[in-house]
Amino acid sequence: MKYELYYWPSIQGRGEYVRLALEEAEADYVDVARERGVSAMTRMMEEDTTPPFAPPFLKAGKLVIAQVANILAYFGPRHGLAPKADASRIWVHQLQLTITDFVVEVHDSHHPIASSLYYEDQKPEAKKRTRDFWDERVPKYLGYFEGLLGKSGDSWVTGRRLSYVDLSLFQIVEGLRYAFPKRMKAFERDIPKLCDLRDRVAARPRIAAYLASERRIPFNEDGIFRHYKELDG
Repeated sequence: MKYELYYWPSIQGRGEYVRLALEEAEADYVDVARERGVSAMTRMMEEDTTPPFAPPFLKAGKLVIAQVANILAYFGPRHGLAPKADASRIWVHQLQLTITDFVVEVHDSHHPIASSLYYEDQKPEAKKRTRDFWDERVPKYLGYFEGLLGKSGDSWVTGRRLSYVDLSLFQIVEGLRYAFPKRMKAFERDIPKLCDLRDRVAARPRIAAYLASERRIPFNEDGIFRHYKELDG
């Protein structure tokens, strides 16, 4: 099957979690807005009979699937990136939903009041939010996944086989290193297993090739992970 991924063409954002899975699975896909323009994406949202609320969304045959965790729950079991047994598959989906919650908190560290406002319009609030983010939220979320890796006793969160959750955790570590290099460097001593997982994912041949290609959009200050020096105290 040839997949069509619909997401903004100039940022990694939430679409990157889907891109990583597509790349690891060596799936045949087209990144529609990058290759055909944003109008092709908005047209699909207007014309589809079950329109998604927002990108990213994936077209798989006649299906149009939105929401990152929902996309990965569909895609993963079909491409060896999630267990097929119900209990294990739901567990992996649950973990991805937890990552989704954390991604919202990452975004809100620099836009704590409203997405419609510029960062410059909410700097004082962003500093306060970022302080809480690093004091309370990062240790809680990343400590949770660090603990799961310890319980796993193997290379990946769910054991011996890589899942899309491992790919998403790679993106979390990469994004935090970009957005908060000083804070993350100090914090990494508390999450050695997550950092090792990040390295294992980066070394996988298909992921390594993707990261070295033009298909991997660089981090920038329009995406979820943004580097503002004043927040990286």
